[in-house]
Amino acid sequence: MGTDMTTATTISTSARTEILRRISVANGGTSDAAAAGAAWEHLAREYRRKAVLQPESVLDLLEDRLRDYDAHVERVRRGDVADVVAKMLATRGKRRMVIPAGIAPEWLPAGFEFVADEGMTAIELDGFDGVMTGSTVAIAETGTVVLQNVPGQGRRAVTLVPDYHLCLVSAADVVETVPEAMEGLRGKAELATTFFSGPSATADIEMTRIKGVHGPRHLDVILIL
Repeated sequence: MGTDMTTATTISTSARTEILRRISVANGGTSDAAAAGAAWEHLAREYRRKAVLQPESVLDLLEDRLRDYDAHVERVRRGDVADVVAKMLATRGKRRMVIPAGIAPEWLPAGFEFVADEGMTAIELDGFDGVMTGSTVAIAETGTVVLQNVPGQGRRAVTLVPDYHLCLVSAADVVETVPEAMEGLRGKAELATTFFSGPSATADIEMTRIKGVHGPRHLDVILIL
């Protein structure tokens, strides 16, 4: 299963690259990858690309943004993660959770059912109370958490189908700006990557806010100090 998924991802990425190349050529761009890369590197970048806040203020900003987006956030010491997970799940009335392979076992408290995803269907995933994952990076200025298809975070479907997401974010992985995050993701561009800022929400033509259309309606975030 893993090999098949990797092959499919590689084919998809190659096809996307070729499509973008052809579009560029059709619009008068260069078909030479090296020339295109050189042009990219010489683009003026006058926006702020480095952090200016102190680490504690960066965490404050992330928490403020997430709360503003209707997420619940708690900061905990690493040794207290399992206790806080248990408290959050009990408060939400969640008992049966799907988890990605590779999640830290010390994060899983007793008294709850944690089932590792092994290529479950969307219908199977929808039968769980929620999903619990780690994360790759979090962006304070936008209140965004980034997940990738790696151990401890899992497939995109795993985090989009269940109605509730409990996400663990290490304080060491929190950056202030979007450019900092993108620089850190540069070497992992081939991985399936999901960006989310708070629970899923959208608005229809009448500007009625609807939650849960594109992902979980409810989001809890644990910031691990």
